[in-house]
Amino acid sequence: MAKKEKKEPEKPSTAWQGTYGDMITLMLCFFVMLYDPSEVDITQLAQMQASIAVQTDSMENPTTTGGMSLTAGRLADLGNTINSLPSVEKGKSLGLAKKKAISLFAPEIHSAKITVSSDERGIVITLASDAFFEQGSADLNIEETRDVLLKLSKFFQEEGIKDRRFRIEGHTDSTPVSNDQFPSNWELSAARAVNTLHYLADFGVDEKRFSVAGYADTRPVFSNETREGQAYNRRVDIIILDEGHF
Repeated sequence: MAKKEKKEPEKPSTAWQGTYGDMITLMLCFFVMLYDPSEVDITQLAQMQASIAVQTDSMENPTTTGGMSLTAGRLADLGNTINSLPSVEKGKSLGLAKKKAISLFAPEIHSAKITVSSDERGIVITLASDAFFEQGSADLNIEETRDVLLKLSKFFQEEGIKDRRFRIEGHTDSTPVSNDQFPSNWELSAARAVNTLHYLADFGVDEKRFSVAGYADTRPVFSNETREGQAYNRRVDIIILDEGHF
């Protein structure tokens, strides 16, 4: 009698994988919808980015010892933390203000007259010097920039923003300046900041909530070796300050 051949077991069905993949995709979409970027604490985010950068360097250079911690630590009780981390509400307020600034100044951002960014200090609205000032001059080109300054002043007077502190920082490129009005780039950068404040005050901002500073060419954002880099370095920054940087 011939022996019956044994049948090979059937391979398990993989149909479930399609259903599982659909479920994972739906869960991802659900959590993406819950995420609100306006609630991100920009100060904590900046510290996290710095921590990641240090950890990356430590992997490339074994002599570097680990990353930075976001924990307050014992010195926080003594007020010696580097940055005073704002609460969730403060971070949310700054996040909303940044989104509103990007929307309000979209035409100026598109034409490279203004940039809006954020760092550990708060929200930074940068005025391109070439659009607002002649090279080596602290006199605002008011005929060309009146509408922009008016929009800025109204923005700084809005609810949720008007009660904050602001700082106007003037910057120059590395080209030396020396004349009867400005002996050096220090005086030039400070004068640009002061003149910007005067016009904003004329348009209604509370100048008592502002401070001014001039940094000459000590804080470039690009190399001064090229004309393009110098153009970016000649700027005025208006900062909506985080409460840890008054």
